[in-house]
Formats: sequence, structure tokens, C-alpha cells
Amino acid sequence: MKRVLVTGGGGFVGLAIVKKLTELGVETSVVGRHHYPSVERLGAHCLVGDIRNREFMIQAVAGHDTVFHAAAKAGIWGRRASYFSVNVAGTENVIAACEKNRVRTLVQTSTPSVVFDGRDLLGADESLPYSNDPLCHYAVTKIQAEKKILAANSEKMKTAAIRPHLVWGPGDTQIIPRLLQRGRQRSLKIVGTGKNLVDIAYIDNVAHAHILAAQNLEANGGAAGEAFFVSQGKPVVLWEWINDLFSRLEVPAVKKKVSFRAAYRVGWFLEKLYDALLLKKEPGMTRFLAEQLAMSHWFSIEKAQTVLSYSPLISTENGLDKLVDWLAEQSLP
Repeated sequence: MKRVLVTGGGGFVGLAIVKKLTELGVETSVVGRHHYPSVERLGAHCLVGDIRNREFMIQAVAGHDTVFHAAAKAGIWGRRASYFSVNVAGTENVIAACEKNRVRTLVQTSTPSVVFDGRDLLGADESLPYSNDPLCHYAVTKIQAEKKILAANSEKMKTAAIRPHLVWGPGDTQIIPRLLQRGRQRSLKIVGTGKNLVDIAYIDNVAHAHILAAQNLEANGGAAGEAFFVSQGKPVVLWEWINDLFSRLEVPAVKKKVSFRAAYRVGWFLEKLYDALLLKKEPGMTRFLAEQLAMSHWFSIEKAQTVLSYSPLISTENGLDKLVDWLAEQSLP
């Protein structure tokens, strides 16, 4: 890797990849909708534009040998068209731009949501098929995007997809802040038994896995055309982990419970209501969220260990310490 482009480089995962690249001394550019001071402080260059614009992407990719495609519309609520335009059409533009500019290596940030089908997943591996009935537009469009990335693999351009699960750590602007907000409001309830095991992935480990994949592809290794689950290597009891974080931050522990069936029914009702009223605000519960909060979903990382030589650089315990320290800094004047 000599000249690298990162789409979505101003986002949580993208910025972590940029940081790793600049630490390695790699010349790095970022595609995003704005100039990002955090990116420029790392010594990377910002290219302002939209991945939905194919001509812009062709120009942006020119001169780069490696592309990390981290840009995506995330979340569990919104209009299908907005998810499709970014996650599917945008990915098509990235692939086309890479092929046009003879990029040798393309690594996509995917998600385990592409295989989640509403049942417990205990140590599942990459042989698991794509979900036949995904319950949110994000999962639907990420399935399509990952398929396109892996199908684009060829002798001329090697591709791979990284599937990190519940990415967290310093710099998070989504999962942890929302948990803390709802925790302080005492609006969280344990869905189901509260004993479900889930994978989590510390941000530095996620960025590390992306770099390993690109290095493997550059060396014509076994990652070509493959997807990889990435995590801490050991699942956590979701609600115990959340309450551990809360206790360190003096947020009241979550104790109240609601059954999975009740949460699922409420999610179904709210989805119908919000759709009928054309409400843009995310419902407090959806069917997908009920399943995610109540069921176990953790995955084997043996393939990433074997093919990419991946292992977590930061343990869950050390990561939690770093997160708490960072959150404390954010609260300072």
C-alpha cells in the first residue's frame, strides 16, 4: 500500500483506519461529504464529495492503489431509497471507480447483520448463508453491497469484506452515547432473559483487521473474495457488559425487564405506525432491535485468525478502561 483512499474516512471506523494507515506512513486520502479536521490532523487529505456521484468517485480514486470502503448509511430506521442509494448504488460506484483506475486492492466494511435471521447464533462461521428475511433496510442493503464487493474479486482487483460486530470505543458517536442517554433517562429495559451472549469489537481491533486484509490481498493471499467475522474473540453477556459500563460512569443499572415477545410486538406496531405517519424519527423499538437485544449472536473468528493472522490488539477489559477515560475527558469543560 502506497497511496490509499478511505471512503467514509470521517466516520468512526473510517477514521480509525485512517489513523492506522498514517501511523504506518501510508499516504492517505479520505472521501467524505465534508472537510474533517480530525482527518487532516492525522496528515490525511480530504476529498469532499458523495459516493453516490460516480464521476466524482472515478476522479477521487485516480492514483490510488488501495481502497477501503467504509462509507455506509447505518442505523435501523429510514426510507429504503436512502439506504439503497448509499449502500448499494454507492458501492457500485466505488467498484466501478476502482476498476476504471485499476486499483489492486478493495476492502469493504460489512456487518454480521447480513447473516442474522432472527435466531440465536452461537459460534457461527462464514459458511452461514445470507439472511432470507432481514428486518431492516440497513441489513438488506448491506447484503447486496457485500455480494457486489465479493463478486468484483478478480485477478486484476482483489476484494474482501470485514464483518465487525457492535464496534465500540473512544470516538464512538452512535452506540455508546445512545446507550448512556437512555440509561440516564432510565428508559432502557432488558429484553428477554438478559443472559444472551453477543460479540463486541473494539475500534482499534476493527481497524487492525482491515489493514491485515489489505496486506493479505496485496500479497495475493487467501483473503481474496472472502468475508471475515471480527470481534474480541470472546462474547460478553450483553446486559452485564452494559451494566458494568454504567456502573463505572455512575449511570443507574438496567434492572427492569420486558419479554422478547412483548418487545417484538411493540416493535411491529411502532414500525407500522411510523410508516403510516411518515415519521423520520427512529422508533423506540423495532422487530430487528428486539431480536438484537434478546438473542445471542456471536461468531467464530477462526477464519480471520487463520487467513489474516488476526488477533485482538486490545482486550475487552483494556478497551473498557480506555472508553471510560475517553468519556470522562468528553465531560470536561
